[in-house]
Amino acid sequence: MRLTRQTNYAIRILMYCAANDGRLSRIPEIAASYNVSELFLFKILQPLVEHGFITTVRGRNGGVKLAKPATDITLFDVVRVTEEGFSMAECFDADSDCPLIDSCGLNASLRRALGAFFEVLAGVSIASLATPESDIHRRLGLPDLKDKPAAVAELKKAS
Repeated sequence: MRLTRQTNYAIRILMYCAANDGRLSRIPEIAASYNVSELFLFKILQPLVEHGFITTVRGRNGGVKLAKPATDITLFDVVRVTEEGFSMAECFDADSDCPLIDSCGLNASLRRALGAFFEVLAGVSIASLATPESDIHRRLGLPDLKDKPAAVAELKKAS
């Protein structure tokens, strides 16, 4: 199984916003961090907004931020809304011509594997992927608020 680029970058947008918690993230900054086009990210943003993962703030100083805590967003949540289907084999499709569809062990085995895959994804939150220990702040060019008390104080003052 292979996840689409859309899913991959949807997760990356959420990770960026989680690492940039407390501040608005701008699409040009996210695009530059991941070396991907802004237009591509704008297209991916729509389902994230529609499903309540991201909220947008319009205007000159606008941007995007998580609509709920990163701990409440799992990889499964994101995959479920960004992937179109999970047909691992032809026999997953309702209109399959396979004569063994109701008695084949392949279909049942692949369904169990897919269920295990989803179970693992459901156990991983966006917050766990964007921890300071992962070095995500430095790699994305974001200030590490954990190590900068002055930045944290400034953020609190601005709120």
